Amino acid sequence: MKRTLTTVMILCLAVVSIVRAQEEKDIGGGKDHPLFTRMPGYYMSGYEVKDFDKYDVSAYLTGPDADWEGKITIISYTRMAGTKPVSMLQVGRNYENAVKAIGGKVLSSGGRSVLARVQKGGGLTYVHAEAFNDGSDYTLTIVETKAMEQEVKADASALRASLTLTGKAVVEGIYFDTGKAVLKPESDPALAQVKQLLDTNSAMMLFVVGHTDNVGLLESNLKLSSDRADAVVRALVGRGIAASRLKSAGVGPYCPVGPNTSEDGRARNRRVELVAQK
Repeated sequence: MKRTLTTVMILCLAVVSIVRAQEEKDIGGGKDHPLFTRMPGYYMSGYEVKDFDKYDVSAYLTGPDADWEGKITIISYTRMAGTKPVSMLQVGRNYENAVKAIGGKVLSSGGRSVLARVQKGGGLTYVHAEAFNDGSDYTLTIVETKAMEQEVKADASALRASLTLTGKAVVEGIYFDTGKAVLKPESDPALAQVKQLLDTNSAMMLFVVGHTDNVGLLESNLKLSSDRADAVVRALVGRGIAASRLKSAGVGPYCPVGPNTSEDGRARNRRVELVAQK
């Protein structure tokens, strides 16, 4: 009888161990973020990615670094059974040190919660690591800031309607590399729509006006905006539009349409507009 009871207990323990091992595997479809490794002895219990959203950190931060928008990756980790306990402070300090090791800046450190920014390769990334349940669980949130992908492209009829109504029109879908005035190939569809606008309105004459955000020196932004507007004019002339119908100008950051305190606002300010000459 004792032997039977012992055997049953061993089998139960084995089943529990198997179930626990199955539960402690990384969640399907999840992966560690390239910027950070996980704490040793933890498995991934949750994983979520949003292509573009806002992450609210108002409870921790104020000012320019409190506006987190972009691609959000939220990874939850849980300590495996039988591994050495880790305090919430230890989790926080580990990520604080990891941020510093890759050249990042800690914005807020409250022991179990660390918020930081990392500027690498021209991109700005925000990080929030927060521990719970005496260190048994923690969440790592990564926000890779970027402007929302523009899904509305330039359309000849919409450009015409805007020019008629307001005297100007933003040309969506004009792309340049950062700090440069060379049109990217992805701009071709938008340029084709501007050409169509001019072809179907033979008397139309336009100013092509370049705009920038306020990052960098004012003089550099004024030159960049002027060079970009000129690049658009040259591209249209190359497509058969008479040069006499177009004049380029650059106003740098002087006419914003969004706040320069957020990446989304800065992206909206970096634009090319068409303005009716008369």
